[in-house]
Amino acid sequence: MFFLLEMERIVTLPPQTFGSGLRETLHKQLISEVEGTCSGKHGYIVCVTRIVDAGKGRIQMGTGKATFHMKYQCVAFRPFKGEVIDCVVTQINKMGFFADAGPFAIFVSSNLIPGDYEFTSGDQGPSFVSGEQDVSIVKDCEVRVKIVGTRVDATEIFGIGTIKEDYLGVLAGPET
Repeated sequence: MFFLLEMERIVTLPPQTFGSGLRETLHKQLISEVEGTCSGKHGYIVCVTRIVDAGKGRIQMGTGKATFHMKYQCVAFRPFKGEVIDCVVTQINKMGFFADAGPFAIFVSSNLIPGDYEFTSGDQGPSFVSGEQDVSIVKDCEVRVKIVGTRVDATEIFGIGTIKEDYLGVLAGPET
């Protein structure tokens, strides 16, 4: 799920950056420090949408650097248990498969894959093939997964998913 959040951060700039382009440099520094990071509480920061307040800045004694207490708005991605998400298969083994939905990694155990799918390791590499041989889960194919659990670390969120329910499973084959 995506959220629009208002957050705060202290950004430090060296004295070389002081001058007419200070606000633009401050904005770039905030984006480089924040975008693409993950916090357990808020999820993955996708992008900074706007800076609400950059503050006046304070000079640090001894170093000459300036610190700014910045308030900004950002888009965050935080997956939840029970959410249905589209993702791309990245790795397959007999225990199940791994899929990525952006920075979010999901593992789908073979126990959470419908019973008519069988693991095979053929010419295309490892895959799960349905009993009718018409649908197969291979590397780089798109699947729709329901999240049955998440584990939140300080810098990463990992999920367990299932495709054992209606309207879940393979959406499209791998892009060639």
